[in-house]
Amino acid sequence: MLCSLLCAACSVDLLGLFGSSDLDERLKYQDTFHFLSPSDRNLTFTDDSYSFIVLADTHIENGDAFGLERLAGVVAADPAVKFVVVLGDITQNGRERDLRKFIGIARSLGVPCYPVVGNHDIYHNNWAVWRDLIGSTSYRVDGPGVTLFVLDSANAFFGAGQLGRLDRELRTAQGRVFVFTHANLFTEGIADIQVITDLRERARIMSILQGRVDTMISGHVHKRIIKTRGGVRYMTIEDFKSTKIYCRVEVRPNGIDYVFAAL
Repeated sequence: MLCSLLCAACSVDLLGLFGSSDLDERLKYQDTFHFLSPSDRNLTFTDDSYSFIVLADTHIENGDAFGLERLAGVVAADPAVKFVVVLGDITQNGRERDLRKFIGIARSLGVPCYPVVGNHDIYHNNWAVWRDLIGSTSYRVDGPGVTLFVLDSANAFFGAGQLGRLDRELRTAQGRVFVFTHANLFTEGIADIQVITDLRERARIMSILQGRVDTMISGHVHKRIIKTRGGVRYMTIEDFKSTKIYCRVEVRPNGIDYVFAAL
């Protein structure tokens, strides 16, 4: 059952799936950074109104990023864009060549780019590649009037330790608060795949976020799903690989807008 949940929305690689790593092992490297610099993790822009770009499921494979390189032009054309988030399954199989391809593209953007780990990124026990090139799979970013939390849900759950840390750190979050992860919490109907199947854990994270977070954004199911619960907007974004869709989140003092576009 877990296998079908993890693979239903994307190209299946059963050998890769069963060679995945364990969440507890990955969380031992929390706050270990190789790709993100200290300035990336402490944003310094001063604009009251700004934007950021979110996209999901790029599935880079054999060096092919499926047009992700064009994102640099979008960022360069819009100085309001302050950072980019990629919501997991960045690579198809977690291979070093493909993760290095992503890193090269991310560094060409001219703004911080925050990677989220997905189930495909740890296939074939390639977590070691992520560990050595990226580092932490669960981390926090602070900026003027904004706090970002990246969570590891690559094994289809968050775990008590990770959620406990999120609960504690939300007490010191400032301004607008956004949470990013790979696995989705919501579906549109019984025919859709809901990856976080532990209803107690799902209820716990929703309780933790209620009244403290503006938006939680995920990917994985290659489909757009938008729900609002307890004042929190939960967004699942379609895959970039086949649609070239990205979301520009526009933050202003009086609200937040979400604009979808294609490269």
